[in-house]
Parts: sequence; C-alpha cells; structure tokens
Amino acid sequence: MAKAFASQGDMTEKKITFDEIGEGLYAFTAEGDPNSGVIIGDDSVMIVEAQATPRLANKVIDCVRTVTDKPITHVVLTHYHAVRVLGASAFNAQQVIMSNTAYNMVLERGQEDWDSEFQRFPRLFEGHESIPGLTFPTTTFTDEMTVFLGKRRVNIKQIGRAHTAGDAVIHVPDQNVMFTGDIVEDHSACYCGDGHFADWGNTLDNIKAYDVDAIAPGRGGALVGKEAVDRAIESTRDFVQSTYLPAARVAARGGSLKEAWDAVRAECDPKFADYAIYEHCLPFNVARAYDEARGIAHPRIWTAQRDLEMWEALQG
Repeated sequence: MAKAFASQGDMTEKKITFDEIGEGLYAFTAEGDPNSGVIIGDDSVMIVEAQATPRLANKVIDCVRTVTDKPITHVVLTHYHAVRVLGASAFNAQQVIMSNTAYNMVLERGQEDWDSEFQRFPRLFEGHESIPGLTFPTTTFTDEMTVFLGKRRVNIKQIGRAHTAGDAVIHVPDQNVMFTGDIVEDHSACYCGDGHFADWGNTLDNIKAYDVDAIAPGRGGALVGKEAVDRAIESTRDFVQSTYLPAARVAARGGSLKEAWDAVRAECDPKFADYAIYEHCLPFNVARAYDEARGIAHPRIWTAQRDLEMWEALQG
C-alpha cells in the first residue's frame, strides 16, 4: 500500500465527556470515538452501545457509577458493528437487545466486520484479549419494542435504513430525548461502508419528526436544544448527499472507483476535512456510494482483505 489507513496512525487517547442531556439521561462521548448512552430508570440502568472492548466499556461503567449505583440490566445495540458491540460482556446485563435485522447482520458478516475493524482501528481494540467472542442479543425485535425501567418508558424502534439496514433509535418520551446511533453524527464523518444512501435522508426526516429536545449522536458531542439537534441532522444530511451525488455522477458515465474518489474529495474536502475520522471513512464511503449508484442494493461484506484491495486501488 502507498500508505496506511488514516485510523491506523490514530493512537491518541481521547478526552471523555459525560453530559446529562435530560433527567437521568447521559451521553458518554470521546472526541469523535464511538459514543454510548445511559438511561437511568427507577431501579435499574440501560446502556445504549457497548463500545469495542470490555476495557472501553468499563470506562462507561466508571462514568455511570459517578451518578448512580443502580444495577445495569439492559444493553441496547443500535446496529451490529464491532466497535459498538464487542464490549457488551462487561455490563453483565440481563438483556442485550438489537433489531432482528441487526442480529441477522451479525450472523452474516459479524466476524468479517470484527476482523476488518480490528485491522483498521487498533487503538479502539486495545484490550481486545478480553473480548469473549461475537456479541449476540438475548432479545430481538421487528419494527419496535418497549422496555419499562420501572415507570420510565423506553421506546426502541427501527425508523428506516441509514448507517446500516438494521439501525434502531431509542426514544425516552418523558424527556423527549433520542439516542440515534450512527444515523446522526456531530462534526464527525458518517461511516457509510454499510450504508443505504437513498434511504438515509428519509430516515433523518423521521427523526426530525419527533422534534426532540436532545440527541446523543453516534459520534461527536451531545446535542442539547432544538437548534443543536437540527444543525446536526442537517449537517449529517449534507455529508451523506455530498458523498453520494458525485460518486453517482461518475458511476452513471461508467467512470472508475478512483474517479469517484477524486470527485467525492473535490466536493467533501472543503466542507468536512476537519471532521473526526473523515480520512478513515472516506474510502469506504466512496466505495459504497459507487456500488449503490451501480445498482448494488445490498452492501457488500467488508473483509480485512477487501479493505486492503480497495485501499490499494485508491492509493497504490
């Protein structure tokens, strides 16, 4: 390869922030690394997103213990990606919940995704020896389900494809707060390697229809207040469209993946080059946009070998 993946050289420890975004609701964020959410009920705690390893999950637990000693009983995983799910064992939760579609994606491509992400993002997998294996849910749902943490109602719902086909959002109606996973990002690049570009905008509209007061996004800072929420939704929309449309124009005229890469860079670099993980995501985003524009509706599985071949085609 001409050079390593951008993320392979990113070994700087990130500053953790733990923000209250509603009564008993918290966003665990780390400068563009994967976020987690915390929902405190009457007698127990729900975690949203489990981090990449038990080592990182324990950092979430440490933050939880600064605000409550209630047991962690539920973990909700918004999708199947390794950096979101492989730390789940650290929580010792009674229930691990994901959509049935996300569960099927674990079966279809979970190991390949783990191998791929481990190669690309070594810092996030420090302590990987403690991962017991792929994370499988104890509970799945189709379309939506409700969990009661005492009197606190938590709605878990699929509202459209975006970052993956199995995306779910978590809405806490008593505070009108949502945990969106990687459907919404804030000043962080969207990873679109498993994405559905044609659907993503409609899914953002579905989130917007909730008119929430705060969002814990997949990456980036907590979004508190309707102005911050709307800004992040629209910047995410702009990122997705600015990635797809140039690649689609190249694909329509029979151009190459490298030409799509150049076209997307020309459109996105001026607007998004300072976003967290931008350089890391870009080649995977271009490859998926180019595929979708050529009629490949079901995202192809990323493997450690396919990663290298794609990167060589773009950088070699």
